[in-house]
Amino acid sequence: MTFFESLLALMAVAILLLQVSRRLAIPYPTMLAAAGVGLALIPGAPKIGLDPHTALVLFIAPAIVDAAFDFPLGTIRRLWRPLIALAIGAVLMSAAAVAWLGVAMAGLPLYAAIALGAIVAPPDAAAATAVLSTVNMPRRSIAVLKGESLLNDASALLLFSAATSAQHLGGFDGAWALRLAIAAPGGVLLGILFAKLYRYVVPYVTGTLGGNLLEFVTCFGVWIIADRLGLSAVLCLVAFTITIARYAAVMVRPRMRIHSYAVWESAVFLLNVFAFLLLGFQARTIVGGMAPAHLRDAAWFALAVILCLVVVRMALVLAYNRLAIHYRVFRADAKPANLRQGILVGWSGMRGLVTLATAFALPASFPQRDLIVLTAFAVVLATLVIQGLTLGPLVRLLQLDGDDGLGEELDSARVDLATVALASLDGKDGPAADYWRYEFETLRDGAILEGERAPLEMKRQYGLAAVRKQRKRLDKLRVEGHVGADAFIVLQEELDFAEVALNLETDQHIEES
Repeated sequence: MTFFESLLALMAVAILLLQVSRRLAIPYPTMLAAAGVGLALIPGAPKIGLDPHTALVLFIAPAIVDAAFDFPLGTIRRLWRPLIALAIGAVLMSAAAVAWLGVAMAGLPLYAAIALGAIVAPPDAAAATAVLSTVNMPRRSIAVLKGESLLNDASALLLFSAATSAQHLGGFDGAWALRLAIAAPGGVLLGILFAKLYRYVVPYVTGTLGGNLLEFVTCFGVWIIADRLGLSAVLCLVAFTITIARYAAVMVRPRMRIHSYAVWESAVFLLNVFAFLLLGFQARTIVGGMAPAHLRDAAWFALAVILCLVVVRMALVLAYNRLAIHYRVFRADAKPANLRQGILVGWSGMRGLVTLATAFALPASFPQRDLIVLTAFAVVLATLVIQGLTLGPLVRLLQLDGDDGLGEELDSARVDLATVALASLDGKDGPAADYWRYEFETLRDGAILEGERAPLEMKRQYGLAAVRKQRKRLDKLRVEGHVGADAFIVLQEELDFAEVALNLETDQHIEES
């Protein structure tokens, strides 16, 4: 099979597995990892190479933008204590423990062992979001996990960059410590600056095809420029995206925003498929070239790394949880997380796209590269399969699967929005004002009182039935030649938006998880 044929095959399998994962409530990265392994075992699978720097920007940058856009700055401010403990403390402790194993068990040079630790230390944003979407967890725990998986990439990649550079420098020096100290704040400031400049460009391209393309150009461009300047590309991109998200409501037209979400969901999903395919092929080549005795040693080493990562994370999270309960300085808010939530966060350490991409980024001449890549693949596979599949039962066992408060928050916000809208209609009379007054009163009353939801549901059902009738009539008009192709596209889009507005049932897209 050629690479393109293999990619098409995995895409077809991925589409099928998406449907299976939706029905079985299994995270799609878990299914994707298994599919990548299975497809890579097919005889005749091609050998594929990828430039190390290209791997990092291609796979990590879009995933960070997709995750950071929906993560508010206020949540980072509110949860900064546990986020620092996990995004920096957990990454450094995990990397140090794995590095010790690498030197003691596998005989890796210190910088190579640190590189392995940096590769496998950070849980992944896309993997965490995908797993979290299949269970009903406390929203505070979800916010901590999403924030951690978003910010820990920076500390891990800075450590990874230092380790790979030490290969050429012959070790670590004081200059690197200085560069690392500048990289983080410099990356944040550069990201904010890029966001300010981006605000002046967007109005000229919003609503056009170039608007969506510009999003990807800036995503990759911001990363590349920050990286060339020696700054943290991850923090630069996170700062850029969060700043842009604050102004997106007034900066981007609604139609473009809807299209943009669909494009980014598909792009991140495709990159996940591509990454698992590539690593599956690499693992196949590595395993096929290893002697049985060496392969057995590599398997034992990978198992030791997996257990080490699970134990270190659980120990750190539970230790921080105990400190937060007894000492106010460690608390994110007035009510600290309980022990059950600590156990849940400690078990939610799935690795994914970031680990895969950094493994790709190792130079071909790196010491024991095959062992490091194979270990990284084993960590991703084990955490996604074991932790991903057991997270749902663990939530139920810990009795954390109750109401997460989202419905109450939505109702409160809808009442507020409807009240503001009704106030704008004060003093206005006539059929148009009466129409919108009824619309907003129905939304407000349906959100306040459970018994008042019947008119809202009736409105929705009548509206959907009317839209279906309109669709049939529009198709007939097109067939009879009364409506041309251009007019049909415009009218069909109007009906699509009307149906989306009417349909209150939220589609649980696996891709966005």
